[in-house]
Amino acid sequence: MVDTDILSLFLRGDSKVVARFAEYLAAHGKINFSIITYYEIVSGLKHRDARKQLKVFLDFLEHATVLPLSVEAANLAADQYAASRKRGQPIDDIDLLIAGIALASQLVLVTRNREHFKRIAGLELADWTP
Repeated sequence: MVDTDILSLFLRGDSKVVARFAEYLAAHGKINFSIITYYEIVSGLKHRDARKQLKVFLDFLEHATVLPLSVEAANLAADQYAASRKRGQPIDDIDLLIAGIALASQLVLVTRNREHFKRIAGLELADWTP
């Protein structure tokens, strides 16, 4: 499951990320990302009034599966919220919801934001930028 930072790099044409997307799409047919990532991308593009980029993103959805925020994902995120608060290392709610969706879907989260996500128990991470 692709995190917002990786999807943003893809949409900006980062050659390494574009190549990884192409490899993944050739093997699997669709890219997965969360409804939270969808919201972050669309809200950012609308804020900037980036109509052409928004159309490119919306057209790209035919190659994507947007994973919903389920009750299971929300509960997993809430568990991680409580655990991180008890450790005195709170994690941003958006990141927790994305992680909850990845955990509920049993998917690896592809992100550059390892610093926040590495503190989430059971979440497997990958980075397509190196």
